[in-house]
Amino acid sequence: MHLLTTTRDALLAPLQSVSGIVEKRHTLPILSNVLIEKHGEHLTMLATDIEIQIRTTTAGNLGGGDADITVAARKLQEILRALPEGVDVNLTLDDKRLTVKAGKSRFALQTLPAADYPRMNLPDGDATRFSVSQKTFKRQLGQVAYAMAQQDIRYYLNGLLLIADGSELRMVATDGHRLAYAASALDSEVARTEVILPRKTVTELARQLADTDDTLEIVLAGNQAVFRFGPIELVSKLIDGKFPDYERVIPQNHPGMLTFPRAPLFASLSRVAILTNEKFRGVRLVLKDGLLRIVSSNNEQEEAQEEIEVDYQGEPLDIGFNVTYLLDVLNNVASDEIEWHFNDGNSSALITVPGNDHFKYVVMPMRI
Repeated sequence: MHLLTTTRDALLAPLQSVSGIVEKRHTLPILSNVLIEKHGEHLTMLATDIEIQIRTTTAGNLGGGDADITVAARKLQEILRALPEGVDVNLTLDDKRLTVKAGKSRFALQTLPAADYPRMNLPDGDATRFSVSQKTFKRQLGQVAYAMAQQDIRYYLNGLLLIADGSELRMVATDGHRLAYAASALDSEVARTEVILPRKTVTELARQLADTDDTLEIVLAGNQAVFRFGPIELVSKLIDGKFPDYERVIPQNHPGMLTFPRAPLFASLSRVAILTNEKFRGVRLVLKDGLLRIVSSNNEQEEAQEEIEVDYQGEPLDIGFNVTYLLDVLNNVASDEIEWHFNDGNSSALITVPGNDHFKYVVMPMRI
């Protein structure tokens, strides 16, 4: 049966939108597949890993008949990628095999029944709904997502806290050693709602959202979050847990404060990082009259040192940090300058952006 005929790019773009969440190895073989639904001139592709589901719908002059099938997502994607740009692609379905034809190329792929494909039900009942621009949400994610834990036994740290409260949207991420906080304004008033988004959901949103003013619609209900943008609908389960009280972690009254140009500080730290201990990645920041010295050393008795002139005339300070935590924040904040707030060698440091109380980054010191 002739299913559809369209260009290679018209098939590849929606497939790439959904296939990023497909796991390479899964206990359920059908979860390696993408669900393709063709009805009239509408083509829907859906992928899920049980925790996240992404669906995209496109419309066009497709021809052919109607069918619902599932086929190996990565194989189909690799085939389409390998075909020349702009070439017409013809899909036919015969006896559970999907044939992909383009020019003189022909590929026959096994399918599995669409009826067996697991789907996540959309939340119903009471829900918190609001919209922001894709650009705003994407930038806010970028300001905090790097601070999420990787594989912490405290599973709620492996995600991102999202708080809609009144006319403000807040995001917080922490791995127990550093914490990032960012806020942005909402156009409408929202009842306070807190959820923890899984790491994979955060990564997928950061990858897919456009840097434009196009709308992102967000629905929070029960144990799910729904994100709709462009032709894409992403449904995610939420992490069930109690996120740490981030407001208690953020220092309030640090007496010391220095302002640095971000790019030169990032460059100095990057150079010093080369000779840090590979496991602990520690650097010392030694501050005394008019000068900040950044020092590192490693087990091979190698040392690196950078000096930056600063406007400081206070008590000397000698404090150690994991250099990766400092580089992360400098790499993900767009400001030309950053402010470093400090107390003593045993207290967490607070990094902010001048004139902006919507971003805060707390990093704990380390003994070196």
